[in-house]
Order: sequence, then structure tokens, then C-alpha cells
Amino acid sequence: SPAPRRRSASPRAMTSPSEPRPNAPAPVFVEDVFLTDVFLIKGRLPNKQKRLTNLLEDHARRFLPVHDATLVSLRTREVIRTATVMVNVDEVVLAHELVDVAGDETLRRLAGPAAKSTRIRAFYNGQTQFEVAGQIEPGAYESQPGGRKWFVMQKPVVRGFDLQHADLAILKGLDYAILRRDRMAYVYDFG
Repeated sequence: SPAPRRRSASPRAMTSPSEPRPNAPAPVFVEDVFLTDVFLIKGRLPNKQKRLTNLLEDHARRFLPVHDATLVSLRTREVIRTATVMVNVDEVVLAHELVDVAGDETLRRLAGPAAKSTRIRAFYNGQTQFEVAGQIEPGAYESQPGGRKWFVMQKPVVRGFDLQHADLAILKGLDYAILRRDRMAYVYDFG
């Protein structure tokens, strides 16, 4: 496999795709987004047969192969592009399926009649501190029967990053996010 290509977040790196650039990587189709303490990872999970929430809950899989991956450093904004990166599921704080190829029942339920929800602000205290605020089912951040590690937040608002940066702007305006319960340091529950 070829070595990852590194690019800094210089003005040249942020030029529009319509401007020709020598040796520019071909545009890739981003299906999935993962946020860790260190990187925002964009790409696609190959041969996805089930919804992303189930893939994340699958204890048999320790690493997820993200193809056509773009990694953006949350601290330096350095951009790394690689054919494949293996992402440890335990490092993922937030995930989102931009293209729902496996039929996410949770999204269908959320899009249905308004269920009871509560507003929270969840803070993550890792190498990069950030916050996610939005609507959840009451108590969804608490341990649940069956040991599920993830819960869904509607209309998340991510704070703590420069979301004007072209590579991080994907975090603006998500309709939902899949969040890991045990990665939260503090929660303000307004319910």
C-alpha cells in the first residue's frame, strides 16, 4: 500500500476543486465521518452491510477499515490522505453516516413523530477538548441494558474547533451524530 500523502492546511491546500493543481489527488466520495481526540477522519467503510451504529457496537471488530481516507489533525490542521487507514473503534468519539447505505432504523425513528427528547451539552476532555450539544432521548448517555456503548444525538452542534476550516466544515449542520457514552467527561442535561 502506498505511503500516506501529507499536506499542510496552506492556502494552496484549500483551493477549490475546480482549480487545476498538479499532482492533486482525485476527489473521493465521503460516506462516513469519524471524530477522535486527535483526528477528523473522512472516507468510506467498504462492503457495509449494516448500519454504522451496529458496526460500532460489533465487539468482534476492533478496527474499522476506512478507505479513501482523509485525516485532519484537530490541533495542527495537517491533512493526510491515504488509501486505507485502520481506525480503532475505542478511539472514536463521534461518528456520522453521510450516505446511509445500510438503512439506519434510528434515523427513520428520529424522522418520525416527535419522540420525547431532552437537550444536553456533552464535553470531551481528551487531547483536544470539544463539546457536542443537541437533542437525545432522555438519559441516553447513561449505561443501557444490553451494554450498548453508543447513542444518537439529533441536530448536534460541535464547538471547540475552527469549523470555518474547509476540512472541518463537514461537522457543521449534521442532522444526527452517533456518540460514544464512555468518552464523555461532563454532561449538562437540560431535561
